[in-house]
Amino acid sequence: MTDPLRPSDHADSGSADEVTQPKLGVVGWLRWGWRQLTSMRTALVLLLLLAIAAVPGSLVPQRSADPNGVTQYFTDNPDLAPVLDKLSLFDVYTSPWFSAIYLLLFISLIGCVLPRTKHHWKALRSQPPRTPARLSRLDDHRSRTIAVEGEADADADAVAAAAVESAAAQLRKSGYRVARYDGRGSFSVSAERGYLRETGNLLFHGALVGVLIAVGVGGGFTYTGQRVLVEGQAFANSLLDYSSFNPGRFVSGDTLTPYSMTLDKFDVTYVPPGQPGSGQAGDFVAHVTTQAPGTDPQDGEVRVNHPLDVQGDRVYLLGNGYAPTVTIRDAQGNEVFHDSVAFLPQDANMTSLGVIKVADGLPEQLGLLGFFYPTMDVLPSGALTSTYGALEYPTLTLRVYEGDLGIDDGTPRSVYTLDPSGMTQIAGGDSGNPAIQLMPGQTEDLPNGLGTITFENEAPAGAVGYEGSVKRFASLSIHRDLAGPWVLSFALLALLGLLAALFVPRRRMWVKATPQGDSVLVEYAGLARGEDPTLAAAVDQLAEKHGATLPPTPGQSHPDTGKVD
Repeated sequence: MTDPLRPSDHADSGSADEVTQPKLGVVGWLRWGWRQLTSMRTALVLLLLLAIAAVPGSLVPQRSADPNGVTQYFTDNPDLAPVLDKLSLFDVYTSPWFSAIYLLLFISLIGCVLPRTKHHWKALRSQPPRTPARLSRLDDHRSRTIAVEGEADADADAVAAAAVESAAAQLRKSGYRVARYDGRGSFSVSAERGYLRETGNLLFHGALVGVLIAVGVGGGFTYTGQRVLVEGQAFANSLLDYSSFNPGRFVSGDTLTPYSMTLDKFDVTYVPPGQPGSGQAGDFVAHVTTQAPGTDPQDGEVRVNHPLDVQGDRVYLLGNGYAPTVTIRDAQGNEVFHDSVAFLPQDANMTSLGVIKVADGLPEQLGLLGFFYPTMDVLPSGALTSTYGALEYPTLTLRVYEGDLGIDDGTPRSVYTLDPSGMTQIAGGDSGNPAIQLMPGQTEDLPNGLGTITFENEAPAGAVGYEGSVKRFASLSIHRDLAGPWVLSFALLALLGLLAALFVPRRRMWVKATPQGDSVLVEYAGLARGEDPTLAAAVDQLAEKHGATLPPTPGQSHPDTGKVD
């Protein structure tokens, strides 16, 4: 209380009870919360949280992109999967918590950008600040003295004014905004540049808002669908023809662009045996024919990482495999099943697993679990395997189950899996009957006199060996993303804005000429708005170029100290 250096009205000069904090009230707290939300620090934290929140989407299969993967995850992790599902980790990008971070970031960025844009617009229209009275106090300061001949006062004023005018012209030519401030016995020019730095900063944050809008709105018009096509099979771009379909919020069957696509042929090249990388696939090409209403058919190719554009949709190649054509007849010889069934590859040599389901035409429903070997070989253990991906010795083996397939009650079942829990195995395994083994063109009897099964040979006339004896399939993904071009455009704008914000220096420069009898003192000074390691060099360059246009000095100047001899 008796400290002479502490004012008597200092906050802690009296009792703590004397200090009362004003009550903010509801409006005050709302205003405080809004300022916290719209601060740049909060926007950066929300941007970091958004990146962290997106991580589970790459670790856990998503229903929108891999519904079969989600189903398999539930099968493999029956205890953990329900917990993750309640946390919306299988639908990360549409979950409430991800949407909350997304919306808060959107509001925060808008709250940051709009006031700063208004302030920046006013700064662009304002004059550069007045010249400081004492430029010598600035760190980057240079000076020189010009001799004046003739009438001291009049000529000194004229020389000083001419020097400042030439400096203004030089600064204006260098991209500065300039303003003259003459009076009080001196002439000066104030210059400023680098507003592009703040413009780039605002452009960067505005582009981020644009990206958020493009993703949010464009995602509603985006859709992704998958379809497996066997050679010779056609596909129409309608909801009923997709194997799986994930539409955006504003996508319906009426919004799909009508066109058809037929898989004519699927070509794969393999590294021949005996060469490095033997058996590895080289190139995948799906030859397709597309046609839109009122147009002629168009030939196209779909390759890995080279999608095909069809009426605004992009068709990607996801996978491929073999689709053996199987015909099943009952005991009377009537055909009850005929189809080319896609078998999913299990290894690099195209050992493939497939399921055939016969729901009608036989006394009991029939399920066949099969393996297809493009080049069959027998391991020392007696198990079968494929040693090469091409059709050198194609073999199809089938285990047969009889009973209820579990599809009559309307429960959806995957066409690639067979649940034998309600069925009796009648061929293969411990059934007492060997598994059925077929090569292209062969026919075998089904157990219990149920009929016959034929592995059809699809090889065209003149084919060598088993070439073309088994059809191939291609797994295609059809994707439409209306937001893609907008996101790319805003991303490029954000990049340009970031480069401007990082590399454009913001600085102020002053040149001041003060008459001193028979001489004129010319001063140069600079001030950086932020980090600018090149400011000293810029002041030196200004002084050097401007000094070359002035009369010779009567003495030697000291640019490092600003003193004049």
